[in-house]
Amino acid sequence: MASGIRDKVAIIGMGCTKFGERWNDGAEELLVESYQECMEDAGIDKKDIGAAWLGCCFDEVDIGKSALPASLALRLPNISVTRVENFCASGTEAFRGAVYAVASGAVDIALAIGVEKLKDIGYGGLPEFSSAMGPYNFLWFPNATAPGCFAMLATGYAAHYGIDIQDVKKAMAHISVKSHANGALNPKAHLRRAVTEEQVLNSPMIAFPLGLFDCCGVSDGSAAAIVTTPEIAKSLGKKDIVTVKALQLSLSSGTEMAYDWDGAHFVTTTRAAAEAYKEAGIKNPRKEISMMEVHDCFSITELVTMEDLHISERGKAPKDIMDGFYDREGGGVPCQVDGGLKCFGHPIGASGIRMLYEMYLQLHGRAGDRQLKDPKFGLTHNLGGFPMMNVCSIAIIGKQDA
Repeated sequence: MASGIRDKVAIIGMGCTKFGERWNDGAEELLVESYQECMEDAGIDKKDIGAAWLGCCFDEVDIGKSALPASLALRLPNISVTRVENFCASGTEAFRGAVYAVASGAVDIALAIGVEKLKDIGYGGLPEFSSAMGPYNFLWFPNATAPGCFAMLATGYAAHYGIDIQDVKKAMAHISVKSHANGALNPKAHLRRAVTEEQVLNSPMIAFPLGLFDCCGVSDGSAAAIVTTPEIAKSLGKKDIVTVKALQLSLSSGTEMAYDWDGAHFVTTTRAAAEAYKEAGIKNPRKEISMMEVHDCFSITELVTMEDLHISERGKAPKDIMDGFYDREGGGVPCQVDGGLKCFGHPIGASGIRMLYEMYLQLHGRAGDRQLKDPKFGLTHNLGGFPMMNVCSIAIIGKQDA
C-alpha cells in the first residue's frame, strides 16, 4: 500500500529572482540568479546534485526545447536534467520530480528550478496556446478566453449559491486589496503598490464582473529548490528542517466540461486537496493549515479555491473573505502572504516554486516584514487551464516535527 511522501524529503535551499520587467536579462540569466541564491542557501557543492528538473511552459518563446538550456546555463556536471511542462503546474511538477527522485533513493540531492520570460513576447496576457491544448480544443470551446471563462465562473458561482453578484464582486475586491497590501512589503514582487477597494471596484472592466484589478499580470522570473533526505540534511548541519508533507496532482477527465459540473467549483482542486490532506495527515485544514499561496490568476479563482481546499464551507467564502479570515493579520489562514500572482505576475514555470519559496521563508522565520507567527504547515496550489478543464497541483510543506 502506498505510504505517501510525508517527511521523506527535506528542502535545504531555495532561491527566487525579483519578478518583473527584466528587459536586460534572458531566461538563462534568471535561471542563474535563482540557482545561485538556492545553492548558497543549501551550502552544497554543484557536484553534490544528482539530478535536476526544469519547469517551463512556453519553451518556444523562452528557452527552447529540451532541458539543455538549464544544464548549459548552470554548468551542471553532466547529470540527468529533465524539462517538464504541465500548464501552470509546471513549476510544482519540477519540484515533484526532484522530490520523488530523492524519496525513491535514485539520488541523494536533486534540484528543481522553474523559469518563464514573458515580457519580451509583447502580449498583454499569456501567449496564444492554439493547438498546444490539443487538436480538438477548438471543438469544445471555440473563441474562449481566460478572462471570459473565469468571469463565467464568477457569475455561475453567484447564481449557484444565490448570492448577489455585487457582493461577490466586493469579496473579489477585498482579495485584490489584501494581496496588494502584502506585495507592498515584498522586495521581490513585481507590483508593490497598495490599492483600495474603491480603486478595484472602479477599475476598467475586462470581462464582467472581472475588472482590471481582478486579473494578474505577465512577468519574468525564476525560482529554485534543493531537496534531499532529512538524514542528509541533518548531516549537513541543517536545523529547523522543513520537510515535504504532501504532493498531489489532479487533471480533468473531461466530464465536468461535458455534462456533470455545477459551474461553481473546481473538480480537480477538490480532489487534489482531499488527497493532499490525507497524505499529510491533516484532519481539519481550516485549523491546521497555517498559510497558503493559491493560484490567483483571477480574484474569483482564489475565492472559489478557498472552498475547494475545504477551508471555507460551500457558499461561505465571500463571508470569510470579508471577515478578514484570509488576511495576513486576520487570525485565520493568511493567503498570498507574499502578494500572490496578483503582485508577482505569472511567469508560469516559476510560479509554483516561487510559492514554495515564500512558505519556506515563513517556516524558517526569514520573511521579514511579512513574517507570520510560528507557522507549521504551508500549502501551495496551482491551477492551469480553464475552470471546466484544467491541471491542479497541491503541495504541503512544514516543520519536520509538525
